[in-house]
Amino acid sequence: MKVIIKPSIANGEITAPPSKSYAHRLLICSALAKGVSTINGVINSKDMEATLNCIKSLGASYSKENDTVIVNSENFIKNEISEFYCNESGSTLRFFIPIALAFGGINKFYGTEKLLSRGLDVYYDICKSQGIKVTNELDSVTFEGKLNHGTFNVRGDISSQFISGLLFALPLLNGDSVINITTALESAGYIDITLDTLKNFGIEISRKENSFFVKGNQEYKSQNVTVEGDMSNAAFLDAFNILGGNVSVIGCNSNSYQADKVYLQHMQSIKNSTPEIDLSNCPDLAPVLFALASSQNGATFIGTKRLKIKESDRAEAMALELKKFGIDVNVCENSVVVNKGEIKKPTEALYGHNDHRIVMSLAILSSICGAEIEGCEAVSKSYPSFFEDIKSLGIKWEIVE
Repeated sequence: MKVIIKPSIANGEITAPPSKSYAHRLLICSALAKGVSTINGVINSKDMEATLNCIKSLGASYSKENDTVIVNSENFIKNEISEFYCNESGSTLRFFIPIALAFGGINKFYGTEKLLSRGLDVYYDICKSQGIKVTNELDSVTFEGKLNHGTFNVRGDISSQFISGLLFALPLLNGDSVINITTALESAGYIDITLDTLKNFGIEISRKENSFFVKGNQEYKSQNVTVEGDMSNAAFLDAFNILGGNVSVIGCNSNSYQADKVYLQHMQSIKNSTPEIDLSNCPDLAPVLFALASSQNGATFIGTKRLKIKESDRAEAMALELKKFGIDVNVCENSVVVNKGEIKKPTEALYGHNDHRIVMSLAILSSICGAEIEGCEAVSKSYPSFFEDIKSLGIKWEIVE
């Protein structure tokens, strides 16, 4: 889908979409809880579709009406051979692998080539140490065997999703386990979201510094809960305020465990100065902060090395697209410098790089001078109503056939 954004200013009040991070976790815990759980506030998106499909593959059932999902695990039966379709959702893939291994059997995970290329070495190392057979194919990876309790040494500077996946699975095992984080822990806020969700479903995990102690033979308890507002997507709406808009974003929890709630602080820093911002605990904010920095006085961003393993290489992708606006960006191994410049209307189409956050960031910046963006369908991954929502705020755009 190609969209032309016209110069326009956003004004009005809007509700932030529900948190994708919380929704993934709440749905998974519901599937593992014996009984019926109700999750309110689950938006229709490609990532949520992937997690719902995997819930069914795991052995639970669900029904969905509007944004409410009812998960029924009363007759939960895990098949000996199971297939999980994860599409492009890294959270879905990395959360469900250890969960499926906790039940054993043969578990085959399908995903796009890009998703599978993002790496599963943490799990491969665990499988090798426990004698679990792994078979890789172009569009899938198959695991044969059962996860055993014990001590798991995991790097904390690759992706917190591996740690969360283990935290979901280990309470199901027949013995106690320990997860030791062997490096500095990045994206720690996502671990906090996982622990908060597990606690809500009756799972107890104790933590001491960089170690997690997980008792085995625990039981998930069904719940009726509502997904809180998504801070990372709220950032795209609040960004218009830095560009002269007057937008009030409601529906977020100011006491949230979401690390991306720091977006307000970072945006003000960008507006008022030329800051240095550490993204190691909030990498999903990178594209929108890069875009805003280019419109203000520039900024230096550190802790950016993991941007390479997102839906796109986000630092390089944004550098390419910001250059079309006349902005120079220097990308280094673990830092990005967005240089001060004058935003100019691009003379060629922008490209979304099949990345929802790239598309939304470019759309915000395009509201200054106007631009054409190719690949806008990528927003369906996490925020399908993004373009309709910004239209309700007064941003002018049209689809090009």
